[in-house]
Amino acid sequence: MKTTLTFAVLAWAASTACAHGDTHVATKPAFNAEKVEERTFGREGDPKKVTRTIKLDMTDAFRFTPADVAVKRGETVKFVVVNSGKVLHEMVLGTTEELKAHAELMKKFPDMEHADANMAHVKPGAKGEIVWQFTQAGEYQFACLISGHYEAGMVGKVVVK
Repeated sequence: MKTTLTFAVLAWAASTACAHGDTHVATKPAFNAEKVEERTFGREGDPKKVTRTIKLDMTDAFRFTPADVAVKRGETVKFVVVNSGKVLHEMVLGTTEELKAHAELMKKFPDMEHADANMAHVKPGAKGEIVWQFTQAGEYQFACLISGHYEAGMVGKVVVK
């Protein structure tokens, strides 16, 4: 049983592995209200219902600016994420537990390709976007989960009131 479970996890991870390095080309599918998944920290937001745009800068000093963001419960926010550095960075929204687990998975499968609504992979000098509706009050995080970046402190906080 344990071997079967291990094999299933490895098969799943391998099936998602492709290109998470500088050549990452995964793109998010267009917004589809019927396929929106409710998560602990909210859900993909409808771009037509954005109430506020928040610009975040990512640098090779492994920091986000600003590092703390406050939003209202129910608010749909568009994050415009700018990579001012010379290496690939990403912004991934989630709970602390989810981000830690994802960071560990990224260590094991650094070339894993993924393009979920709660993440933006941004090449050097480029920008990306995340549109998110925060449906639950609480404290959540955003982080760069590229190997070594999270561990270096590339983490921010979202407070939803």
